[in-house]
Formats: sequence, C-alpha cells, structure tokens
Amino acid sequence: MNAKRILMAEAAVLGGAALALLIAEFPGIVREVRLWRMAGFRPGPGNPLRAKRA
Repeated sequence: MNAKRILMAEAAVLGGAALALLIAEFPGIVREVRLWRMAGFRPGPGNPLRAKRA
C-alpha cells in the first residue's frame, strides 16, 4: 500500500467515527435545543437574554 491509500483509509475511518458519534448524540442535541427554546433563547438582535439592560 502506498501512502495515499493509507491516508484515504484513515480519513474514511475518522469520518465514519465522527458520523457515528453525531448520530449517537443527535437525540441529546434535539433535547438541548428544545430546552433553549423553552427558556426563551432566540438567536438574533431581539434576544432578551442578550439585550443590554439599562
């Protein structure tokens, strides 16, 4: 095997591992987004959590 094939195989293994981790963590990510929405966190200029208080 030459070096290019080894690097391609390593990239494929790392990409697959990253994808598997993302799929495994997806339900937790969805849960966190729901919690942020319930807490009133909205990205953007109208966000009350980021607004400067006088």
